[in-house]
Amino acid sequence: MKPQLFSVQGKIIIVTGGLGQLGRQFSKSLEDNCAKVVVFDNKKPSEGADAQNRENYLYLEVDVTDKVSIQEGLDIIKTKWGIPNGLINNAAMDSPPGAPAEENGPFETYPELSFEKIMDVNVKGVFLMSQVVGGAMAEAGRGSIININSIYGLVSPDQNIYAYRRNNGELFYKPVAYSVSKSALLNLTRYLSTYWGAKNVRVNTLTFGGVFNNQDEHFLKAYCPKVPLGRMAREDEYNGAVIFLLSEASSYMTGSNLVIDGGWTAW
Repeated sequence: MKPQLFSVQGKIIIVTGGLGQLGRQFSKSLEDNCAKVVVFDNKKPSEGADAQNRENYLYLEVDVTDKVSIQEGLDIIKTKWGIPNGLINNAAMDSPPGAPAEENGPFETYPELSFEKIMDVNVKGVFLMSQVVGGAMAEAGRGSIININSIYGLVSPDQNIYAYRRNNGELFYKPVAYSVSKSALLNLTRYLSTYWGAKNVRVNTLTFGGVFNNQDEHFLKAYCPKVPLGRMAREDEYNGAVIFLLSEASSYMTGSNLVIDGGWTAW
């Protein structure tokens, strides 16, 4: 029987940052579609489904900025199931609105340490994961890597969205490091796609718009009118694109950037 075009059944997929908001969605969707899911995260799962290793679900405590930790995780997977078929580089850091004032202040005084910390996870982490896991997939002659990106890797943050905070007396600007780190992923994707093309390892970027996560109403009122669809994404609305990029439905797609942002970057 010919396999279904969008099938991920039996595929071994690593999801970094798999305990985060979107990481949980990716993991659940893949498991529901009969993939073998491995969550890499540097925090312990809480009680519930995340903490229960199942037939097709495995949690491993892995630091994506530590090559030894990544290799140890990969060795466990190879022993249990074999060489992964897919990797979702989802783990990332940002300076949230509630971060210390110096992190959300003017560019001129943005802390060097904060810049290094975000670049370490968002760029070095993807680099190391790709070296170790992507390298193993290249040896096996197959695989798909998805580098999770943001619209702020394509365009600059609109600082006017945060004007309401400055009008209330806060010195708040969306920081620079997240945008720089996400922009770097675009060319890392292109590099790896050409480097591993002959090994049948496909590498693509998946660029998202903002996701609703109970943000305050002032932020939503400033953000949503800038989206042609008029709202932030639901946390489950990116699952279809993930399945597509990991399945044979995207077998001739590599080095590309799939943008799903409600139209944010269209105007």
